[in-house]
Amino acid sequence: MNTAADAGAGWRYGLLGAPVAFASVPLYVHLPHHYAQTLGWPLAALGTLLLASRLADALIDPLLGRWVDRLHARSPGHVLAFGAGAALVMALTLWLLFFPPWPAALQWPGAALTLLLACGSASALAIAHQGWGARLGGNALQRGRIVAWREGLGLAGVLAASVTPELAGYGASLALCAVLLALGWLAWTRAPRPLDVAATDAGDWRRPWQQAAFRRLLAVFALNGIASAIPATLVLFYIADRLQAAAPWPGLLLAAYFGAAAAALPLWLRGVARWGLARAWLAGMGLSIVAFIGAAALDAGDAPWFLVVCLAAGAALGADLALPGALLSGVIGRAGDRGQHDGAYVGWWQVVTKLNLALAAGAVLPLLAALGYQPGQRDPAALAWLAAVYALLPCVLKALAALLLWRQWAAHPEDLA
Repeated sequence: MNTAADAGAGWRYGLLGAPVAFASVPLYVHLPHHYAQTLGWPLAALGTLLLASRLADALIDPLLGRWVDRLHARSPGHVLAFGAGAALVMALTLWLLFFPPWPAALQWPGAALTLLLACGSASALAIAHQGWGARLGGNALQRGRIVAWREGLGLAGVLAASVTPELAGYGASLALCAVLLALGWLAWTRAPRPLDVAATDAGDWRRPWQQAAFRRLLAVFALNGIASAIPATLVLFYIADRLQAAAPWPGLLLAAYFGAAAAALPLWLRGVARWGLARAWLAGMGLSIVAFIGAAALDAGDAPWFLVVCLAAGAALGADLALPGALLSGVIGRAGDRGQHDGAYVGWWQVVTKLNLALAAGAVLPLLAALGYQPGQRDPAALAWLAAVYALLPCVLKALAALLLWRQWAAHPEDLA
């Protein structure tokens, strides 16, 4: 048995998860709101840019996965060097996104290229890191612990990213992300290393699609991911306009949401030990649905009640973070692909994650604009649509994902162990 789930080894592997997750907050939560409110970009145009850049980014993930597998076949040191380069590009492009140096005439192409590089470097680092963890193996609970270390420390990074812009501004926030990247990479160099496995055909990007278990799991992950990506894209608009809550509420609510997710991780691992991975994930989906139904009923001045919603939804997020990745690791192991094609699996996993985020931004923002919503307005009908798209649409998608997971677990329990 590997030792990555042990406390000392676990944090050394998982620490890099903090800056990787930290970067997701400015990229996927703050950036749309910042460009719409501060730079005055129209929602429809902003949604189109985000959709195009994320679709382009998603296309390279299988190639990145293939690259990482071939680097593993050479040595773990090559993977670590690849990760260092990705981290450097990621830190630089994040800074350029929020402090653009280009003139007005180059604003759109500059933002598009920088966003693509930022997302691509974040993907490269995440695939290398997650593929490393998948290669460590273990039983269901051990795999859950490995993922929980990475995602738990990732939630700490998200918490920091949620509050530092309000406390110290975007400059300090992005500088902190760069420091965490350096510390996380150094800790990764001292983390447990995967066992060497003969990998004569390492990096076959088509291999995951030959496994029915992977295809079934990916379908659930995709549907559930879209349900999570929609509120992630809209949460700051919802807080500012539907709840009409000013600072410090946005940072406090995001901190409560991600803090609850971190606190719930040990509870979900207990659930795995008692019910198994699939049923524990189903319980998380149910809790999320209940929480977001509550959010749909809130209105101006209800920020304290939304805090309760954030705590419940955040606890459900803990299941979404820890359990699907553990299920994926099990699929890789049962297919006999551990140590050879882990990066290919993670690469396709990242494609779906990116497509979820792209659809959320590229479809939902123009949809809200078509329904009459614009940031900063107080039209009751438009705000009702904002609440419905933010809270009720994810409930429908989450319920469909839960139904699909339940049917697949009943028909193929061996796939979800």
